[in-house]
Amino acid sequence: MAGSTFQTNPYDLYKLLEECHRGTIQLPDFQRSWVWDEDRIKSLIASISRAFPVGALMSLDTGGPVNFKPRPIEGAPPEAKQVSPQSLLLDGQQRMTSLYQVTLRGKVVETVTPKKKKVKRWFYIDIRMALDPSIDREESIVGVPEDRIIRTDFGREVVLDLSSADLEYQALRYPVSQVFDWDKWQDGFDRHWKGDQNEAVREEFRSFKRQILENFKYYRVPVIALDRSTSKEAVCVVFEKVNTGGKPLDAFELVTAMYAAAGHELRKDWFGDDVKPGRHRRFTETMRPAGQDAGIIAGVANTDFLQAVSLFYTRERRRAAEAAGKQGKELPAVTGNRQALLNLPLDGYKKYEAQVERGFVQAAKFLHMLHIYRIFDLPYQSQIVPLAAILADIGDAWEHDANRAKLAQWYWNGVFGELYGSTVETRIAKDFIEVPAWLKGGPAPSTVSETIFRADRLKTMRMRLSAAYKGMNALLMKEGAQDFRSGQKFDHTVFFGENVDIHHIFPQDWCKKQGIKPSEFDSIINKTPLSYKTNRIIGGVAPSEYLAKLEQGNATSPPIESTRLEGYLASHLIDPSLLRADNFEAFMADRQKRLLTLIEQATGKSAYSGTVPEEGIDAEADEDAVEAAMATVAT
Repeated sequence: MAGSTFQTNPYDLYKLLEECHRGTIQLPDFQRSWVWDEDRIKSLIASISRAFPVGALMSLDTGGPVNFKPRPIEGAPPEAKQVSPQSLLLDGQQRMTSLYQVTLRGKVVETVTPKKKKVKRWFYIDIRMALDPSIDREESIVGVPEDRIIRTDFGREVVLDLSSADLEYQALRYPVSQVFDWDKWQDGFDRHWKGDQNEAVREEFRSFKRQILENFKYYRVPVIALDRSTSKEAVCVVFEKVNTGGKPLDAFELVTAMYAAAGHELRKDWFGDDVKPGRHRRFTETMRPAGQDAGIIAGVANTDFLQAVSLFYTRERRRAAEAAGKQGKELPAVTGNRQALLNLPLDGYKKYEAQVERGFVQAAKFLHMLHIYRIFDLPYQSQIVPLAAILADIGDAWEHDANRAKLAQWYWNGVFGELYGSTVETRIAKDFIEVPAWLKGGPAPSTVSETIFRADRLKTMRMRLSAAYKGMNALLMKEGAQDFRSGQKFDHTVFFGENVDIHHIFPQDWCKKQGIKPSEFDSIINKTPLSYKTNRIIGGVAPSEYLAKLEQGNATSPPIESTRLEGYLASHLIDPSLLRADNFEAFMADRQKRLLTLIEQATGKSAYSGTVPEEGIDAEADEDAVEAAMATVAT
């Protein structure tokens, strides 16, 4: 059949969401579940509020040779299941589900925080912040708990109360759930702010309606609609490409195109050619242990490198503006955000590229000093950017003991405060400015002063993907933990030569037989770095049994004196007597205290041990399959 089998039409966002609500638009049943986190939802709301494009959708008309089982969009009413859909969304499920959940559905949204906590959120727009062109729109969007009250970390004090319409009016916070229907809200707002003396506030809302709310009402989304005659083969190819291969241009590729116009080959700088290896290869080789494919900074992306260069260039521009007498909002921001990358001129890139590359190489050495050797064990890839930029900035000063100690304190605060897991551009820029000033005697950076580590967090650290989990493992090795069998400390030679990984202390097989839940025995409190051979000797028996085996020795391992073995155990912050007594509960309580002390020493901060529980339930609890696949465990 000749001719095109698809059309591209712009559709009103409101109409699309209504059709999702009714069930006339549904999803193919093999689509992934809705998993967008709080930060991505805020970013999406911000884009719509500014009438920025959020990408095209792709749909397939039903009734043709491709017969997918449909399912309504998540959160749609039960009646939607009874409807035969007219089209299925092949691409755009996450965006449409997010927008439906926060706008039309009118119910609290279940989402996930950067710390992987499942929470419920209502979303609001701060009217004044949204109208201020100098403020990033994302900062004006706030997620509040189900009761619509934001409290301090420990629940002692109310920061923001939006639990009634009058409180929303008073706080000038507009509910995103009403962006398509503002008449009733505006009537209440006008009554609340009645009187001539409040005319300016009422005018603010009218400006907000014109500049922000109308963007939602008139927002149009391009939809690529595949008609029902599309063959199965074509649908499969399209679907595969939009879900896996269809990566949009990123900032590096756009900058490459701009530099090419000036005669500079940015791709060659990064990827190299037949004559000279590029920066990516040099980073891969930096601190690469023998027998390993890559060193610790091999995961640094080309956009990470440009981000670090942008920090230097934007700081230079800010300093020039300060020298010219500019103040306040006239001063350009120090930033490494996407826009800064796209605005980075070729001469700015050339000025700082060598200095920044040296910073990344020093970052690799710094991470080895902290006993972080593999990319897999790196708590946060994103924290390497400010680390490299800071080291590039201070140069040889990082070799002074006092500076190294402060840098380590800053790094561990970022890890145990779990501060580099969400939108990090602002934090990266602040650390780049604040940490070097701190090293020269200035105030502590916000990454240090803001960190709060909860004592109960140790119990919920079970996943290899958790930054704090990885940090705990590295900290134990850095503090001199010795292998139970060989007594060797875990420098990088032993780490790779002996195939060291993190293993259970009370083996999981033994724990299961005792009726102990995985949520308890998989905690970091019951894990420690050990060699592969030692873990094989431990097996799945009671600690008292495997300690006896270690003391007796075998054909490949000589006997170990009990006092020496107890010294090895103590180096892991383990009380040997509790292990010999197979007392799991007492061991967990004792080691938790010891690990907390270690974290407190590393961060220079006391752990919070109050009774107010952390908000949300632990989303990691649903990842047992990932843990089983990724972690080497004692069996």
